[in-house]
Amino acid sequence: MSDRHPIIAITGSSGAGTSTVTRTFQNIFRREGVKAAIIEGDSFHRYDRLEMRKRQSDAEKLGNKNFSHFGIENNLFPELEALFKTYSETGQGQSRKYLHNQEEAEPYKQEPGTFTPWEDLPQDTDMLFYEGLHGAVVTDTVNVAQYADLRIGVVPVINLEWIQKLWRDKHQRGYSTEAVTDTILRRMPDYVHYIVPQFAHTHVNFQRVPVVDTSDPFIARDIPSADESMVVIRFANPKGIDFPYLLNMINSSWMSRANTIVIPGGKMELAMQLIFTPFVWRMMEKRRKLTGAK
Repeated sequence: MSDRHPIIAITGSSGAGTSTVTRTFQNIFRREGVKAAIIEGDSFHRYDRLEMRKRQSDAEKLGNKNFSHFGIENNLFPELEALFKTYSETGQGQSRKYLHNQEEAEPYKQEPGTFTPWEDLPQDTDMLFYEGLHGAVVTDTVNVAQYADLRIGVVPVINLEWIQKLWRDKHQRGYSTEAVTDTILRRMPDYVHYIVPQFAHTHVNFQRVPVVDTSDPFIARDIPSADESMVVIRFANPKGIDFPYLLNMINSSWMSRANTIVIPGGKMELAMQLIFTPFVWRMMEKRRKLTGAK
């Protein structure tokens, strides 16, 4: 952790909704004049799309049915930890981009599913912002979580997470239901061992809970809307959280435990703005005191 070079990490699995949280923070950064270095977790996958497919095929031939992007062997955990450590100490580091589709790849004149070259982060950033699968990962040899000043988990209930992944991969990436189902099953052991444990290291968790029937996510025609959901917000350490203020500002919210507030799904972005804007203020104030920045 570093007051001079703070780090915010958003962590959650594929289909969890971390990109929604990222948009909220981008709005906070823009409004508050914060220059953030944005890191996408996919850029720390070990293999590009074609190489990953080949290695997955080879693994399956050897009897490994659980070769996935969630696991340690297919990600650059030491490099991610090194980036967090270096940034916290110097405000510098290197990153790259993973080009998901033709639109992202076209400006770089590369194929979709490839990585851009490693580059230095922009100069004079106020903080580093990570969004991806492993922002709070801890293993026997790597501890990424220790360097992040604010760790946020995005954890829909599992059936909703699957519905969101199914919808995205089918409608935006052209995959069949069967192909997405195979991916979900293949990832399950790594999900249990590398994704779930991170949420014990986060400062705040957001869990979206639908209030409509999601018993069979594989036949769902659409994603439950925000108005068809509640959001459970759990604080690891509620000290300093102004719950009466949040309850007053967010209609129809209530506290289910001493460290947990429940809000309507449509108020999730408002809650994030109310909760995290003061966090960003405090980070920037500490940084300004140490650096003399205005």
